[in-house]
Amino acid sequence: MRAALWLLALFGVAVAAALFAGNNQGTITLYWPPYRIDFSLNMVVLLLVTSFVTVYAALRALAALLELPHQARRWRVQQKERAMHSAMLDALTHMLAGRFIRSRKAALSALVKEETLAAAGEKVPHGLHLKALANMVVAESSHALQDRATRESHLQLALGLAPAGGSAHEQELREGVQMRGARWALDDRDADLALQRLAALPQGAARRTLALRIKLKATRLARQTQDALDTARLLGKHRAFSADAAQSIVRGLAIELINSAHDPSQLQQTWQQLEQLERNMPELAIHAAQRLVNLGGEPAQARAWLVPVWERMVQLPNALPDHHALKLVRALESGLDTLDAAWLARIESAQLANPRDARLQYLAGVACLKRQLWGKAQQLLTQAIPHLTDAGLRASAWRHLAALAERRNDGEAAAEAWKKAALAH
Repeated sequence: MRAALWLLALFGVAVAAALFAGNNQGTITLYWPPYRIDFSLNMVVLLLVTSFVTVYAALRALAALLELPHQARRWRVQQKERAMHSAMLDALTHMLAGRFIRSRKAALSALVKEETLAAAGEKVPHGLHLKALANMVVAESSHALQDRATRESHLQLALGLAPAGGSAHEQELREGVQMRGARWALDDRDADLALQRLAALPQGAARRTLALRIKLKATRLARQTQDALDTARLLGKHRAFSADAAQSIVRGLAIELINSAHDPSQLQQTWQQLEQLERNMPELAIHAAQRLVNLGGEPAQARAWLVPVWERMVQLPNALPDHHALKLVRALESGLDTLDAAWLARIESAQLANPRDARLQYLAGVACLKRQLWGKAQQLLTQAIPHLTDAGLRASAWRHLAALAERRNDGEAAAEAWKKAALAH
């Protein structure tokens, strides 16, 4: 379409020129005493156009001639820039391929070429960023080669090329350098230095997934369990892990935090700091309750922590894995000496609602034994033994039956029960 319009315009100009020049009878007279020269108007126009074109062409030729030295200089600078970028690309390629000595050599070559251009007074576009990245490649390669001195020197050079409070690109570059430095410190098992470099990040950068991953590993290495737990929660909210992996990490850190408590009051404070979702985890609740009993805490408090897990096992018998249900029974059994009436009623109602659950029969039998309900305890334990799949519970049930037989002065039954308790393991 554009070509057709240009063709129509050209035809229009040709027609206008033909109409103007075909019947033009005008003349121009030039007086140069004692001479007189007559020119047709068409010739004057032609001479003017020709003169303009000739002068314009001469000026363009002269400008091109004068520009030749500048073009030669630009060509030389361009070749040096291309060599510098080529060296940088070679450095990155070798680094990705694991050829770290060649990568460091190529990056250093790129730095030398950049310094040569800067000394010549040539400003390279994005030269600052390229120089910083070249220093980072040298530092990365040196880190892989276990050359910490070279790594740290070039890391500081890269930080100096991206000052704090600079432009947005410089700020992004500085944050990347700081994160990488924190990662290197973590590889060196220097958790304090890694956390120090992460603390220097702006608040927004410190909450990025990469920074949080590094912080999680550093806090775990530094035994800062509470900070590690908070970081793991943030990573879980950012979906940095799968749901199962995030739950497993949080559970492990919470158990470690519980294990670090040295007295009941400290353990209760730790328990209150956990989120409700974490307190409802069966592993955490059972472990915390057992830890509280071992530290000499109130068994009633331990049972209170176990209420959500107990209700889950009773209401949904198949929702709680067998090993968790077994740990729950063991945890409740350890505090049955101070069992109150409310918990006794809770256990009895659960056993009546699930008469085929051998674990509940065993727990109800032990609870009756602690409350000195000998007959009912013997009945429940006897019914539970054939269905107990855990050898430890089965042996414990036989021991309780042996104790009941001794209380009745039934030596033969007691001996038989002790024998079966020994064989149950």
